Amino acid sequence: MALTTRLEFRQSQALVMTPQLMQAIKLLQLSNLDLMAYVEEELEKNPLLERVSDDDGPALPGEVSEPASVGSDGEGPQEWMGEDLATSRNAIEDDLGTRLDNVFPDDGGPAVASARAEDVSAAHSEWASVGTGGRDDGEYNLEAFVSAELTLADHLAEQLSLSVTDPAQRMIGQHLIDMVDEAGYLSGDIAAVADKLGASMAEVEAVLAILQGFDPAGVCARNLTECLAIQLKELNRYDPAMEALLGRLDLLAKRDFASLRKLCGVSDEDLADMVAEIKRLNPKPGLAFGSASVQPIVPDVFVRAAPDGTFHVELNSDTLPKILLNQVYHARVSKNAATPADKTYLAEKLQSATWLIRALDQRARTILKVSAEIVKQQDAFFAHGVQHLRPLNLKTIADAISMHESTVSRVTANKYMATARGIFELKYFFTSAIAAANGGEAHSAEAVRHRIKHLIDSETPNDILSDDTIVEKLREAGIDIARRTVAKYREGMRIASSVQRRREKQGAALSR
Repeated sequence: MALTTRLEFRQSQALVMTPQLMQAIKLLQLSNLDLMAYVEEELEKNPLLERVSDDDGPALPGEVSEPASVGSDGEGPQEWMGEDLATSRNAIEDDLGTRLDNVFPDDGGPAVASARAEDVSAAHSEWASVGTGGRDDGEYNLEAFVSAELTLADHLAEQLSLSVTDPAQRMIGQHLIDMVDEAGYLSGDIAAVADKLGASMAEVEAVLAILQGFDPAGVCARNLTECLAIQLKELNRYDPAMEALLGRLDLLAKRDFASLRKLCGVSDEDLADMVAEIKRLNPKPGLAFGSASVQPIVPDVFVRAAPDGTFHVELNSDTLPKILLNQVYHARVSKNAATPADKTYLAEKLQSATWLIRALDQRARTILKVSAEIVKQQDAFFAHGVQHLRPLNLKTIADAISMHESTVSRVTANKYMATARGIFELKYFFTSAIAAANGGEAHSAEAVRHRIKHLIDSETPNDILSDDTIVEKLREAGIDIARRTVAKYREGMRIASSVQRRREKQGAALSR
């Protein structure tokens, strides 16, 4: 067979992921906090993008500023003020490599710039006479006086410097403090510390005993038992009976009060007092120091009941980045782009800004569209509660709004909906279906979990429901469910077994 060169034409279909498409997909699955960070980064990189302040009025993500009337000399209304003006101008000058003299009508040129520099220098000399943290006109920033948050490591280090004077012991103590986690537990092996520092085990244990006496009580413990024992010793409540109880915390977790009573050699009343004493202790004493600030959930969508019985769905405008494409500024700097590289740079920035605004607008519209369909599908939940939550999957929503399931999945990720019943993640409304016993409409798994919890909460110490009994009651209510499914849902809600619940409730009844 001879080898020849030939030219052939073939037609095929392929999905090409353009940078713009990848950007739109990325924005779609970002949370509102991640989106804000992404937009801030784009604002720093693209001088044609402009942030809209609250004073400028509401603006949707897709809004583009209309070009103002520009004369033949390129002059027009000043769009950027103060620091934004200087920053944006410097960015354009650096990137284009050209000097933009007389582009800004308020700029008086090098002479004025020199005069301004002298004014700044003079102002700096006047500030030199003012005390730190204040101004001579009485205005100052209160945030400058806010002290940094005290971490657990800093708190322990301060106590170490006051309690230990020996340099070797201080070194060992500081090394142990560095091994304490945020909950206050010593996470490492002290034998490895002794080997690393060239100290004996007795020296390390002696320093550890000093650290375990620091505030807060229970800190630097190696396990939960030691943490509780340190706190009980601080309260002078650590006796042989309590020591025996701490040695079998597994029995306490199982609510096996009969075995504990026999092990500790105490009466029912004394055992109840000991258990109550342990419950008042802090199992994680270190969390009071240097814990990370909790970021509150900001909903992306609001759902409100309408007078006609329907529900009104609207976006949270506070989570939508408000940016504009400054076409006036683009028109000005375009006239000074003399080289092909300058024109290419401006064209790329213009295209990037346009695509970002369109992607933000499309993201907002898609979130609203998906949220509205979720409310439509789950209207019984919003009207009557979790017991009326219907089974729902991504395909149902995708088919209803003519979108792909992957798009709906990205939209519901890290998005939250504020309702009259609380704030829920959009994924909360997608639950699996459990068949009805009489062949009727299927039940939502979340609604079944709610029923199981309600049945268990309503039981009495003399009538504890086993998993088999719960299955029978659910089938009487028209829910066909297996016993292993009931056990799985119960364990997922951290509800103890019927045996453990009986011991706990009977023990509570005896203590009263």
